[in-house]
Amino acid sequence: MNNSMNAPKILPWIARKAGISDELALKLWRRALSESEYLTGTAEGSQYWGLTVERFLAIVEDEVGHTPEYSLNPAPRLSWMWHHQSRMSLLSLMAAQNTYRYWQNTWENMAAEKKAA
Repeated sequence: MNNSMNAPKILPWIARKAGISDELALKLWRRALSESEYLTGTAEGSQYWGLTVERFLAIVEDEVGHTPEYSLNPAPRLSWMWHHQSRMSLLSLMAAQNTYRYWQNTWENMAAEKKAA
């Protein structure tokens, strides 16, 4: 299966926000896929897809940075959205992990108290 066919549905929205065509956005997406596959050594998995999105947003920002000086509408920085989403996912994972540790420690303490009694 061709990974470029799996372009995210948000691609046109990003293209509009960045002020580039959908065709250019798709070309940049394919470049990000290729770079991510080269860097991760695979074309699947969460690390691969996460890096692909990160690379895509960075490539779009670089591309938009080459717009003429007279452009009145500066393109927004898009990578903040990806970094924020990653940070929120990490916080959820950390909260779940801390909850698990709390209950594990509580269970172990209760078991130790029973043995001592």
